[in-house]
Amino acid sequence: MEKFPRISDLVSLESLLTATLATVSIVYYLNLLRRWKHRRPPLPPGPRGLPLLGNLPFLDPELHSGFAQLARIYGPILSIRLGTKLAVVVTSPSLAKEILRDHDIVFANRDVPASVLVLGYGGRDIVWTPYGPEWRMLRKVCVREMLGNASLDAVYGLRRREMRGTVADVYSKAGSRVTVGERAFFMIMNVITGMLWGGTLKAEERSSIGSKFRQVVGEITELLGKPDVSDLFPGLARFDVQRVQRRMKALFLKFDRLFDTIIYQKLKMDKGEVEEVEGEKERIDFLQFMLNLIKEEEDSKTPFTMDHLRALLMDMVVGGTDTASNTIEWAIAHMMDKLEVMKKVQDELERVVGRDNIVEESHISKLHYLDAVVKEVLRLHPALPLLVPHCPSQSCTIGGYTIPEGARVFLNVWAIHRDPSIWPNPSKFDPERFTQPKAKWDYSGNDFHYFPFGSGRRICAGIAMAERMVMYALASLVHSFDWTLPPGEKLDLSEKFGIVLKKATPLVAVPTPRLSNSELYQ
Repeated sequence: MEKFPRISDLVSLESLLTATLATVSIVYYLNLLRRWKHRRPPLPPGPRGLPLLGNLPFLDPELHSGFAQLARIYGPILSIRLGTKLAVVVTSPSLAKEILRDHDIVFANRDVPASVLVLGYGGRDIVWTPYGPEWRMLRKVCVREMLGNASLDAVYGLRRREMRGTVADVYSKAGSRVTVGERAFFMIMNVITGMLWGGTLKAEERSSIGSKFRQVVGEITELLGKPDVSDLFPGLARFDVQRVQRRMKALFLKFDRLFDTIIYQKLKMDKGEVEEVEGEKERIDFLQFMLNLIKEEEDSKTPFTMDHLRALLMDMVVGGTDTASNTIEWAIAHMMDKLEVMKKVQDELERVVGRDNIVEESHISKLHYLDAVVKEVLRLHPALPLLVPHCPSQSCTIGGYTIPEGARVFLNVWAIHRDPSIWPNPSKFDPERFTQPKAKWDYSGNDFHYFPFGSGRRICAGIAMAERMVMYALASLVHSFDWTLPPGEKLDLSEKFGIVLKKATPLVAVPTPRLSNSELYQ
């Protein structure tokens, strides 16, 4: 006879099912609540893009000003799609502080372009190396040993000789057209190469190599400023669609051959096969220092290698020339545009230096108005308008929005320096804003309203060198000469975007000697 379940059994089963369902529901809703609480904030707002291409077709080629226009629509933190790459643009001092100070370690890495992996010895230089022991070692070598104040003091004689040579060369062209940026570039190139390997090559050899370097540096900075399909669509990197990597490889080989010549000559000196160039022995020999370091650090956990040496040489040559010479060019252009500013600078130079004397670096600390002029130039035209892009090592919340790991983060220092809520009449060239008693602007990166050299761990390593060279060069050129435009020409102050911000048209000016004695130009 078939048995039916008892009523008590059914009641027990129903209770068990009810309890199970209740438990499952509670666990489910607790998980939902936990996920809701730990849910990441959304991505920053931004314009809609096209499938696959993202916002690429709509970008302004002048990225620094184009990003500033987008910030007016979407706010001080925005995101755009560059192909498959997510880019985040920050245009606010408070958000820049969050990135470069509050979350400095997270953002201490770089988004390394494919072309740099070809150019920079696998990205093993101080600019692109990931944050960690290797980068700290390079920073120590570069900043403490090569670009510290003591080292820079020791090579003042070199800077002075090159500066006097530049003044003499310009004097020989008095009344004629001078391409200001080009002349400043050669002077700075000679200083940097003289610091690095001055006793290794004869003057005519240094001049020849300097000319070759200028051509290569110009091409490299131009390539680095152009969008590369290989970075925007990493899957296409191996095809090098725009031939950027191939072109960069050719430039790299030119650089490497020049370095080979110099290093080989130095090694021959070490073996006694050739003598050091006469008259150069008082200089600090940074190349010899680095070659010695390779031997000393051979068994170190983080050894200094020949690739590191070459990468640092490239950093110094590429990073220290275009940036400083462009600042000098911008400064003279703005002073020519505002002759009252030029007169104030020259009046200050006459008080501090005098017309019967030449400028020395010891005068620089007393040239407060010229210092204000340089600061104003770097406010309007920071050498790297978007700095070097940062890349978070993990997802991070900034300003209430998520910046995912691996995003390319642009800090639009150009736009921050022109923010009307910070800077009255921001597009006007007005050095007076840096002469006010309460104005304590400097290049330390501690004030995120003004940080032309960046901030945090990855702040520019060459600030001290750049400040000395720019101030000394400007003081000497403006003290020694009046500068005017060639007859019939107009001054153009428009910009040309690139990884380094340049004048759209090079400044060509006519120098007129203004010192009391022609011997001061010898």
